[in-house]
Amino acid sequence: MTSTATPKPAASGTPRVSVVIPCYNEEATVLELIGRVRAAPVAIHEIIAVDDGSSDKTAALLQSAVVPGLRFLRHEENQGKGAALRTGFAAVTGDIVIIQDADLEYDPAEYPGLLDPILKDRADVVFGSRFMGGGPHRVVYFWHMVANRLITLASNMLTNLNLTDVETCYKVFRADILAQITVEENRFGFEPEITAKVAKLNTRIYEVGISYYGRTYEEGKKIGWRDGVRAVYAILKYNFFR
Repeated sequence: MTSTATPKPAASGTPRVSVVIPCYNEEATVLELIGRVRAAPVAIHEIIAVDDGSSDKTAALLQSAVVPGLRFLRHEENQGKGAALRTGFAAVTGDIVIIQDADLEYDPAEYPGLLDPILKDRADVVFGSRFMGGGPHRVVYFWHMVANRLITLASNMLTNLNLTDVETCYKVFRADILAQITVEENRFGFEPEITAKVAKLNTRIYEVGISYYGRTYEEGKKIGWRDGVRAVYAILKYNFFR
């Protein structure tokens, strides 16, 4: 199935950009992150922040924040990143959708590069790769890098894509492409799931090199080995059985 529709532009002729931010226990960073999104060198149509049942002050901070274009949604119980994105995607009203984590590992100042292939009508989906960019890249966990490479390799073998970073946060979609996809994974299995599904739509996929300011578990990193196992399961499930 190939999509040929183009995003419906805003009155000015510029596509409206929606940023979806899944949040879970990010009270230390979420408001600074939203400030960085607002300061990004692109026009932001809306910021949809989905609190995924945080047990800290994340929800309260978001609910009381006075930020132009900010929309706040909440899960009463923690369900996972994929579930938060599913809720956020359902609320999108823009033409292009950017996924943004609520920590400070990814820099919204890089939105122009991520959006450029879509705005030039060369891409329908853009992945921001931590492994092909020339920008700063914090040195953290060796085995995480190995796991990411192996997951990307396994995904590529079944999708026949040549991506370098399936597990990246930064994924940008034309909204009409995203509307054709039902997100089923509740946690980090979302990443290989969405990759398999955009591949099956025969979309034009580009990668753009990005910077990466990784954090440690002591600083709040949440992904673990169980998520790696689930990623392998998701690769098999959504390439063979969906």
